[in-house]
Amino acid sequence: MAQTNINIRMDEELKKNVEKIFSELGLTTSSAFNVFAKAVVRERRIPFELSLNIPNAETLAAIDDAENNRNMSKPYNSVESLMEDLNA
Repeated sequence: MAQTNINIRMDEELKKNVEKIFSELGLTTSSAFNVFAKAVVRERRIPFELSLNIPNAETLAAIDDAENNRNMSKPYNSVESLMEDLNA
């Protein structure tokens, strides 16, 4: 299939930021826009949202606590002893 070029004008800072995200997703800018264009044609709409799975602050804090053994519950030998603490 014959190839053609498209020129897209955008803010320089936006270009830098979007290229960083495309790179993190393993895409070049050209391949990302081709994925988008093919999906638009196939679905006849703006078809999807690409996003990075970045944990929020609460989740990052919980991960840090688990990795550093902080704010962890004590171990229980039985359901009964766990329920005693929960109901106390």
